[in-house]
Parts: sequence; structure tokens; C-alpha cells
Amino acid sequence: MSTASSSTAASTAPVNYPDVLLFIDGEWREGRGHDGTRAHEPIVNPATEEVIGTLAHASRADLDAALTAAEKGFATWRHVVPHERYKLMRKAAEILRERADTIATLMTLEQGKPLVEARLETNAAADIIDWFAEEARRLYGRVIPARAAGVQQVVHKEPVGVVAAFTPWNFPINQAVRKISAALAAGCSIILKGPEETPASCAALVKAYEDAGLPKGVINLVFGVPAEISAYLIPHPIVKKITFTGSTVVGKQLAALAGLHMKRVTMELGGHAPAVVFEDADLDHAVKMLSGAKFRNAGQVCVSPTRFLVHEDLYARFVDGFTEAVNKVKVGSGLDADVRMGPLANARRVEAMEGFTADALAQGATLRAGGARIGNKGYFFQPTVLTDLPADARILNEEPFGPIVPIQSFTSTEAVIAEANRLPYGLAAYAYTTSAKRADEFARRVESGMVSINHHGLALPETPFGGMKDSGYGSEGGIEAIEAYVNTKFVTELGL
Repeated sequence: MSTASSSTAASTAPVNYPDVLLFIDGEWREGRGHDGTRAHEPIVNPATEEVIGTLAHASRADLDAALTAAEKGFATWRHVVPHERYKLMRKAAEILRERADTIATLMTLEQGKPLVEARLETNAAADIIDWFAEEARRLYGRVIPARAAGVQQVVHKEPVGVVAAFTPWNFPINQAVRKISAALAAGCSIILKGPEETPASCAALVKAYEDAGLPKGVINLVFGVPAEISAYLIPHPIVKKITFTGSTVVGKQLAALAGLHMKRVTMELGGHAPAVVFEDADLDHAVKMLSGAKFRNAGQVCVSPTRFLVHEDLYARFVDGFTEAVNKVKVGSGLDADVRMGPLANARRVEAMEGFTADALAQGATLRAGGARIGNKGYFFQPTVLTDLPADARILNEEPFGPIVPIQSFTSTEAVIAEANRLPYGLAAYAYTTSAKRADEFARRVESGMVSINHHGLALPETPFGGMKDSGYGSEGGIEAIEAYVNTKFVTELGL
């Protein structure tokens, strides 16, 4: 990350938001431009709607340079022994921790989330680097006992090659660090297409790796027109692996393009997570946990609880308790210490929340809290609670990605599991119950890549993170994550 005038500005923990450059072959630089001009994009603070910086765009020439650099970087990095990869990655993690306050401020300025959440994300990213660094030392192959004398059968794990990674704006560091760290641990190089709306904190992550001593070309960071970059990088013969976090619609398009070229793919896509409160749940605990989880990052979280399903025996009390908790959520600038929910990331999200709310109310839903934009400056929207919704309300069928809570009642376990599985999504699911039998049944029968019961315990570095059905495939956490970055090679040899 850099200002336009100095390639070392990021390391000095700037107070002001910088102009963000591309990082190609170990250098922070402007985009070359298609016609000799330099293309830039303004970066807007979602709390004020003011332009706070600019972002360099990559041209085709820049992408070619990144591909050449990544190919060269892979030739070097794949031969760095795992213990040395481990040491360099651990150094990057420590640098990230040292700069956490500065980086968190950049993230809040560009994305809007409260500063406390931005700090947590930055420090959690350092933990993710640490974990993958350890895994770099544990990429074990194995020896398979042979059926014949004199035969040796060995399985090797080899880095897949150059990775093209695409990351979203809602967690500018969290999503990028998983892809970068898994790739580096495996011995791969990477071209990261970072989030154009929230680039500075992502660039600061890359800067931490650079300052840790990563060889040139091993990480390359580009920004620009997403469709143009993906259309060029994915089919390119230098790229061997694709990893994407984003919407299901875009993910399907990119997976189809990758499939045409037999590229290995990890897809972490959208969700619409059911949050089920059974009749034997601890009501106060459920209200506290769900109200805390729902408004994190203003609901702009792929694993956010989004369809609240409450047993009829607890329904009225849950709605009252949850609505009371919602009305206490303070909304404002993420830089203010007592703010619990910041603005939405952009004007599109405000328009989407207005559309979901209007659709539900037009079909007879009851508005229990919120329901409108706050003020006319900044992308603020009230935490919103809706009840009495018809089954075809958009909010019950489309991922909201915002601070709207639809609450429905249910009468039986069979009915609620059918409802939980009704949609094509399968990323996360939540349940509250004091019955071990019911918890086990829910975990077994719900079609979801991740299930959390009586708490919200997802996205730890050491645990799998990924979905099923239209929510994608592959994992971005746990030991499963690194497998997507290695080829398995079997070697059998008869001694002569």
C-alpha cells in the first residue's frame, strides 16, 4: 500500500487515508493504462459519502506483468523449505499485529464497520497467518504399504502453482488473508484481485507480507474492473487455481469459466442462514446471542443469521425481547467508540434494504422496528425487525446482506427443518436448544456446510469454512483449506 508519492508510506502507519496502488513484482505502482493514461477510481467513506482517496486500476499490461511476476515468484517460492515459509509468515503476522490500530482505522474509513470490529478482524487475520504458517510445516505425504516385495509407494503433496484470488469488500482483510496464507503455506504464488471499494486495508495486509521479506512476485495485488480481470486471469494458462468469495450469481459464472479450462476452484458464496429457536431454548441467551451476531458489520456477513424461526411457544416473548434489544443498537460512524453498528458499505445496500422492507410491508408484514434510512448523509439504515411475513416475501428467499431480521414461527421439528432446507443455500445454520438429542438431529439433518448450536462459533482458523449447494464448495479454513492448493502425486517404484 502506498501514497502516489511514496512507496513506503504504508509502513509508517498513516493517519490519513492513502491513495492505493497496485503491487506487482515487489513494487507499488500506478496502473499503466490502456492508452497511456492512468485510470483511477475514487474511494468513498460510507459514513460521510465523501471521497477519501483514489485507487489505481490495472490494465491488460499490468495483468500480464502480474502473471509473469507470479510465475517467476512460484519458481522461487515452491523451493523454499516449509520451515522457512513458516518463519516468514509468522513475521508477517507480527507486523500485522503491530499495525493493527492504523489498519483498523483505514478499514473503518473505507468500509464503515465499528473500529472495534475492524481491530478484531485485523488481529484475527494475524492468527490466521500463524495457523497456516504452522500448517506449512505439516504438509505430509505418506508411504503406502506395497503388495509386492521391493516396491515403494509414496504420496507427495506439491503446490498447485499460480493462484488467482478474488475477494469481497465486506471483510477486506479476513477474506484475503485466508487465500494468501493457504497459498503461501502450500508453496504457491498468488495474484489477488482485491476489493475496489475497500482497498487500503487489503493493501496493508499485502504490505505486511512484503515487509516480512517475501520474495518478489510471490504476492501480486491488482484492482480494476472485476469482470475484465476475472475474464483475463481465470482462463490464462499461467493460472492453475481459482479461489473466489462473493455472490452466488457471480461465483457460478466464474466456476463455469474455470471449468472450461479444468482449473481447480474454491467457491465461498452466498447464504441465507436459518436461526432456529426451539421451545426448550434458553430464551434470554438466544436473544442475546442472535441480536449480537445479526448486526455485526451491519448484517453484511455471509454467515449472518438471516431467517429467524422461533417455536410458537416462545415466539411472542422472543419477538418482544429481540425488538427491545434491537432498539438499543446505536448506529453511527464506526469511528465513534459507543457505536455498535456503522453504515452500510454503499448506496446499493441501502437501496436493497429499502426494497426488501417495502416488498414485505406491501404483502402485509408487520414492522416491529426500524425500516428506514437514517438521515440523508452516509449509508445508514435502521436495524429492522419484520414479522407476519408471507412465504413469498423477498426477504425470506433472497440473501438480505444487511440489518433486516424476518421472524417466523413454527410448530414442529419436521416443519422447521423443512423450512431450513427449503432454499438452495447451505452455508451456515444456527439452533438454540437445551436438548442434546434435538441438537444432534438438527446438525445431522440440516443441509449446511457449517452448523453452530447455542453459540456462534464459526470462522476460526483451525475449523473448516465453506458451504454446500448454491453456497459453493471447498473450504477456506482448517486442514481442508490447504488441500485445495496442492496436487497429490503418487509415485510407485520397484527397486532394481
